[in-house]
Amino acid sequence: MFEQLDPELLDKIYTYAIEIGIALIKVILIFIVGRITIGYLMKGIKKAFKKSELEVSLVSFLSSFFRFVFYIALVLVIAQSIDIKIAAILGVLGAAGLAIGLALQGSLSNFAGGILILVTKPFRVDDIIEAKGYFGVVEKIDILHTYVRTFDNQVIVMPNGALANADVTNTTIKDTRRAELKVGVAYGSDISKVREIILDVVSRDERIHADPAPAVKFTNFGDSSLDLSVRVWTDTDNLWPVYWDNMEAINNEFVKQNIEVPFPQRDIHMRTK
Repeated sequence: MFEQLDPELLDKIYTYAIEIGIALIKVILIFIVGRITIGYLMKGIKKAFKKSELEVSLVSFLSSFFRFVFYIALVLVIAQSIDIKIAAILGVLGAAGLAIGLALQGSLSNFAGGILILVTKPFRVDDIIEAKGYFGVVEKIDILHTYVRTFDNQVIVMPNGALANADVTNTTIKDTRRAELKVGVAYGSDISKVREIILDVVSRDERIHADPAPAVKFTNFGDSSLDLSVRVWTDTDNLWPVYWDNMEAINNEFVKQNIEVPFPQRDIHMRTK
């Protein structure tokens, strides 16, 4: 069969076969060396991430991103080794990237917001935050969304793009918090005595810090009461237990000391002709 072919054509076939074989061997060798190199690079990057304080979600994303970039570079090296025009490949990739970017503008905004949140760390997993009208515990932060569990056990999924530009209150970022208790007593009560009673009650609670010292301030002449503000400092984890326990303890002490706690009331004056 091959003997019937033109010798020149056979020479061309042999030449092309040799060139293709050499190119294939070159591609395989470059790919093997490239994979081994990428493996070492990824090990180094992962070790560097372990020493950093980056969030787990960001570490996972960056590892995947670097791996993707390394393999794209490997493909370009292979293409150049077999004389494929890199400019043409980059042009195609650029056009595809533009089309994908226009189609996924919202997702790209969330993606950028996720990177910003994970890098700047305005909050972390297990922090309690208030944002976008919701208040709850951060359960998960990924590249596109943040998951917040409210205290009635609902999960709010917030897009990172909007969240990164929103006002966020992080209530657990500091180790200590100030608890403020509002107390009202009847008109005619001795404010000095009331202050002493309250300070005595809060001094019994070991969770309340001595520095800054607890403060009891008279704040307002209410409709039916003399209003006082009780300010104490405690560990963040103890904030609400300290608030609830001391509100009850103050009420019990008022009962013992005959301090009247008022209720809303009105004086009615009737006129007759």
